[in-house]
Order: sequence, then C-alpha cells, then structure tokens
Amino acid sequence: MRKLLLGGLMALALAAPAQAQTPSPGPNTILNVSYDISRELYAAVNEAFIKQWKQKTGQDLTINQSHNGSSRQARSILEGLEADVVTFNQVTDIQILHDRGKLIPANWQQRLPNNSSPYYSLPAFLVRAGNPKNIKDWDDLARPDVKVIFPNPKTSGNARYTYLAAYAFAKEKYGSDAKADEFVRKLFANVPVFDTGGRAATTTFVERETGDALVTFEAETNGIRDQYGANKYQVVVPSVSLLAEFPVTVVDKVVDKRGSRPVSTAYLEFLYTPEGQEILARFYNRVYQPDVVAKYKDKFPPVRLVKVEDVFGGWEKLEKEHLASGAKLDQLFGSR
Repeated sequence: MRKLLLGGLMALALAAPAQAQTPSPGPNTILNVSYDISRELYAAVNEAFIKQWKQKTGQDLTINQSHNGSSRQARSILEGLEADVVTFNQVTDIQILHDRGKLIPANWQQRLPNNSSPYYSLPAFLVRAGNPKNIKDWDDLARPDVKVIFPNPKTSGNARYTYLAAYAFAKEKYGSDAKADEFVRKLFANVPVFDTGGRAATTTFVERETGDALVTFEAETNGIRDQYGANKYQVVVPSVSLLAEFPVTVVDKVVDKRGSRPVSTAYLEFLYTPEGQEILARFYNRVYQPDVVAKYKDKFPPVRLVKVEDVFGGWEKLEKEHLASGAKLDQLFGSR
C-alpha cells in the first residue's frame, strides 16, 4: 500500500509541472512595420501595450518600429524585411503580401473586426493661419493660384487616398470620368514637389514653408496644428472625402518562424480595446468603440465619406483600373 501511495505521489509530481506550466510568450522583441506618419501614434500604443503585456506574462517586451511610405514598406517586406505585424494605411499594400509573397492568407481581413481596420481617417487640408487663399473644398486645390503639397501617390498610400478622394469628388461634381481626369491633372500640376512619404511632405509644407495647403490624413493635420499652434495653421475638412481605412495584420510566415504569433496577435487586438481606441482617438483617428466615439465626438467635424467600394467598385477593380502599372494614375501622373 505504501509503495502504491508513493508511486501515485511521484506520478502527480511529474504530471503537475506540465499542467501548471505557463506557455512561453515567445521572443521578447517584435517589429511593427508601419506607414510614414504613425511614429508618435505607435510610440504611445507601444508604451501602453508593453505595460499590459508585462502584467499579463511577466515578459519585458521591446517593440521595434519601421516607418516609410506604406507601398515602399510593403516592397521591403516582400524583399525580406521580417515584420511581425504591419499597420498600414491602405488595403492594397497588405493584400500584396498575399498576392505576391504568400506571406499572409487570402482571408486576412476576416481575422479582426471592421475588415481588420481598428481605426479610420480621411484626407483633409491644412492651411496657413487665416486661410489666405480661402481654401474650402477640393475644387479650390485645382485653382491656378494655389500650390498644393502631398506626397508621391506611387510611393505613398497617404497620397493615393488624396488622389482617389479628389477623383471621387470631381467625378461626382462634374459628372464624368473625362472631367475627373482633367481635374486631377490640374491638381497634380499644382504640386511643386512630390516627396516619397507623408512626413516628408509635412516637412516641405511646415519647415520649408512651401505651398498653400497640405493634403494629408485628418489625424496629421490636427497633430501639426496642435504642435505648431493655431496661430500658424488651421484645419479644413472638405465637404466630402474618402474613407481611409487603416488595416493591420500579423505576417504569418514571420510570426510562425519566430514563434511570435501570440504577442503579435495580442498587440493588434489591443488596438480594439477601450484603452487602445482611446489612444487612437487622442491622436485624432476616428474609431469604432461607442464610449470612445462619444467622448471624442467634438474633435471630429461631420463629413460625408464615400467608399472605394461605392465609387471605384472595390479594391481589386481599383487596383486594375487606377493603380496598376500603366493604369489611370500612371497616365494622369505622367513622368513627374
């Protein structure tokens, strides 16, 4: 009987550690590859998530950041940059990771709410104090007396939204693709320099004092005004703009190779939590969590948002007709 009891205790002792053992949280570093103007936003997100992750797992985590135009970032990943997560500003720049690299599954948009987009924004205008050129809507940007700053739509998702929003506005107002083409050609002609990304375009407008209006995401326009003062800049939200989603995903081939799927998934899920949504809204991004929406509603003026699906027939059709090599954007942009 004593031998049986000892044997049973030994079996329990051997089994207990396996049952009580906490799964390893994986590597203590991950890389978030993001769009050009999201540095400050994700610095705040990272600080909050790292604290929460430490409390949950006991692990000290480092989140490294990479920022550039989102299309350039997508190419870097296809060429071997090992991103655990991507937090981009355009669906096509994530979709290409599946289409050309098979780095993520075809259904990546179904893995998180709102088509894997935890927040959204829209192209808006930043003008100089007093709005000396009286810029109120998209058609003002095509006037011959106005100089406009936004980055190169061939390298920047930010600028591609500007192109699409302007095209959607002109197509609705003037009634045809031909007139929309003419409008966008005038808009492009009013841009004295095309920087590669949104932050470089901001530098051109703010530090080099070039141009009458900067077109960028609403979040960036408000951030610049807050940083430099309402006595220098003011934000103009046009009558209509394009819904700009900010899709996110883990890069499956990387997280499975590194063992970083648990922390990478938790990082993206954090963006949907009340704390994450609060941080996003604090940086002037529009969010979905009802309590946070209510709290920050005064920060966001009403605007009619059109969708890629409604105006351009969806991202796949848009890619073929506007964004692919030799398509509409190339034709209108020319050799600039």
